[in-house]
Amino acid sequence: MAETMDRTPDRNPDRTPAGAAAASYRPLLFSIAYGMTGSVGDAEDLVQDAFLGMTKAQRAGTVIDAPKAYLTTAVTRLGINHLGSARVRRETYVGDWLPEPLVTHEDAPAEHAELTDALSMALLVLLEALSPMERAVFVLREVFGHDYPDIARSTGKSEANCRQIFARARRRIPADATARLPRERRAEGAELARRFFTAADGGDLDALLGMLAPDVVFHGDGGGKAQAISRTVHDPHQTAALLVAGFRRLRTLGATLRPAQVNGAPGIVLYDAEGRVLSVVELHLQDGTVGAIHSLTNPDKLTHLGPVSDQGLLPRFR
Repeated sequence: MAETMDRTPDRNPDRTPAGAAAASYRPLLFSIAYGMTGSVGDAEDLVQDAFLGMTKAQRAGTVIDAPKAYLTTAVTRLGINHLGSARVRRETYVGDWLPEPLVTHEDAPAEHAELTDALSMALLVLLEALSPMERAVFVLREVFGHDYPDIARSTGKSEANCRQIFARARRRIPADATARLPRERRAEGAELARRFFTAADGGDLDALLGMLAPDVVFHGDGGGKAQAISRTVHDPHQTAALLVAGFRRLRTLGATLRPAQVNGAPGIVLYDAEGRVLSVVELHLQDGTVGAIHSLTNPDKLTHLGPVSDQGLLPRFR
């Protein structure tokens, strides 16, 4: 995950004394904001606004004894407000909606890998069904382990209300959705992913079927701007056929792939012949098989990874 960057040179609170003292909280704040929005760009903006708000408050004479708590509260409440407008935009979204991918490679800093572990694609998709307040309480409690007094302060609700909100959200999110792949099993997951993508690239349908769960789900997000599957696929045979056809086309484009951790799960980043990002694919593993595949080609969700290819775009967006 790239280091959070200020987008306007004259709005960088990290250069103020307050910002410099609290800069170490940025990874945590970003992960909370990302867990609430599923967007890298929106999460960066929320964190930036939280820092700016703290700086303005201190310049106005407010004494902030606990900057971490102050910033966590600010990011949470900004996220709740943001989700209200985001929900309206997603009602008109073309095709499946998937979160922007958090991609880390083997040389990524350890703290970045820790953050992505907690926020899988599968979990973020499920969180879309929650209300903004339910999502905030669930993310703070289930993903980041905050206690109820802290959650109450961050959301502006009572502790009793937060407990009720969490219980309501918990009933809608399966318990295994927040499970993390143990680090000692990372090598197994990476090896399964290697064999999986090798089979897809080689057109080996039988090998793919042997690695797909019977109830596998294949999601594709092109956002109406790039080529993607038109609807969610639930059949392993159709999934395998689509993968083989997709990789066959990629070979004609001279595409290359790079293994990566995508939101803490094994996956790949695909590049065109000029080194521009074509797509990101993540595998959700369950019981030694591939239970879900998330494929992102929407260019708006790939820009934080580098230059984006135009080869997969629909004609009117080229």
